[in-house]
Amino acid sequence: MEKEDLYKLTDEELSVEKKKLVKSKLLYAISIGFLAGILIFGVVSWSLSSEKKFGFLIPMLIPVVFIYRLLKTPNKNKDLEDVLKERELI
Repeated sequence: MEKEDLYKLTDEELSVEKKKLVKSKLLYAISIGFLAGILIFGVVSWSLSSEKKFGFLIPMLIPVVFIYRLLKTPNKNKDLEDVLKERELI
């Protein structure tokens, strides 16, 4: 939503948007934790293996890319957080 649209919403509609925001933040946190766990498991298992093949580390870049995208996505909700703070609904 654009910032102008957020100012037009009532407090009840903003509280619904706030619930959606909390759920999306929780989903992002779980996703990042899961991908970080995959990354750590892969790196540790590679480091403990007897044969150090660097080709194994290439698939470990996939969780890094997804983590980067997930970290950049929540910035889209900044306008909603600003409106909630202005109306003191947080």
